[in-house]
Amino acid sequence: MKALTVRQPWAAAIAHQAKRVENRTWKLPAKHHGTRILIHAGAQRDQYAQVYGPHRDVYSAIVAVATVTGCHWSDDGLCCGPWGEEGVYHWTLEDVTALPAPVPAKGALNFWTPPDDVLAAVQRQVHIPQETAR
Repeated sequence: MKALTVRQPWAAAIAHQAKRVENRTWKLPAKHHGTRILIHAGAQRDQYAQVYGPHRDVYSAIVAVATVTGCHWSDDGLCCGPWGEEGVYHWTLEDVTALPAPVPAKGALNFWTPPDDVLAAVQRQVHIPQETAR
C-alpha cells in the first residue's frame, strides 16, 4: 500500500472534513487509479492555507485511508467545489476513513511505501484487505 504526503491543514481537511479532491501539479499515474492509499500529514504546514478545523495540528503522521477514484485537469478549479484549485490536476478521493489515532511516520515526495510497523499500526485501527496492504 502506498502513502501520499499532504501538507496541513489539507490532510486534516481530507480526513475530517469534506475535502475530496487533492490538487497536484502532476497527473495521477494510471497504476494508482482505483487504489487505496494512506493520507500522510506532512512535517510542514502550507503557509498560505486559510483553512480551519479539527486535527490541523497533527504533523508527520498517517491520518486517513482513501481511495483515489480519478484524475482530471482543471483550468478554472470550479469543477470540484471550494477545494479545487485552478491550473492543476484534481485527484478525486472517495471512501475516506480517518484514523482514530494518527500513526507517526516520516513522509516522502510522490507516492511512497510505509514501513511494515506503520502499516501494522494503521491496520490495527482500520480494516485494510491484505491484498491492498501489500
